Amino acid sequence: MHPGGGMLSKHEAGATVAVRDIDRAGKFYEEILGLTRIHDEGGEAFAYQTGKSTLLVYRSEFAGTNRATAVTWSLGDDLDETVRALREKGVTFEHYDMPNTRLEGDVHVSGRMRVAWFKDPDGNVHALING
Repeated sequence: MHPGGGMLSKHEAGATVAVRDIDRAGKFYEEILGLTRIHDEGGEAFAYQTGKSTLLVYRSEFAGTNRATAVTWSLGDDLDETVRALREKGVTFEHYDMPNTRLEGDVHVSGRMRVAWFKDPDGNVHALING
């Protein structure tokens, strides 16, 4: 590790998510996830404040091609309540078969780690963790 941190170590990083239909994505991120749009780039990209970070959702022909986790939300003790609330809004959670992990409802548990995954309308994978 570089003494005193590297060039980028003191700066915030944000998630960037590609979507095909920006209006459909906006409804999902705002109405289902409860985010507030802080910037609209002419209907081509929306920015949302998420804690100290920013989530950018933008129109792209490559939307949904990433099958790995795109965004991770650290919820702490709010994990179970958030999973319940999202399920009530129609969000379907993903269930994965992983070693040394058991499923408690929609939450994967491995030791002290607890995580639930869901997809946005374009198939971008979001993780909700208790970290």
